Amino acid sequence: KKKKKEMGRGKIQIKRIENSSNRHVTYSKRRNGILKKAKEISVLCDAHVAVIIFSTSGKMHEFSSTPLVDILDQYHKLTGRILWDAKHEVETTQHTKKKKEKKWGEER
Repeated sequence: KKKKKEMGRGKIQIKRIENSSNRHVTYSKRRNGILKKAKEISVLCDAHVAVIIFSTSGKMHEFSSTPLVDILDQYHKLTGRILWDAKHEVETTQHTKKKKEKKWGEER
């Protein structure tokens, strides 16, 4: 008996895509696929999931099934590593507020 050949996706070589247009299209499709899979696994399996993706242009895309702070806290408890400290958020907010106040004061 001859085996029936099935149509399917061919394997691709995992290396940087040189053509910027093709690279952008692939990035968009795969980004959407990863975010979709992240949402699916969080719903289907009740898993806590966080995904953050930055493009080469610096644009950010993210998905978090629960508040990111909670996921980072859980990560810290399991690994002992701190990825984000709430004090940074407070310091950043205060710094931004001071910059805005200073800028506003200079415009007068």
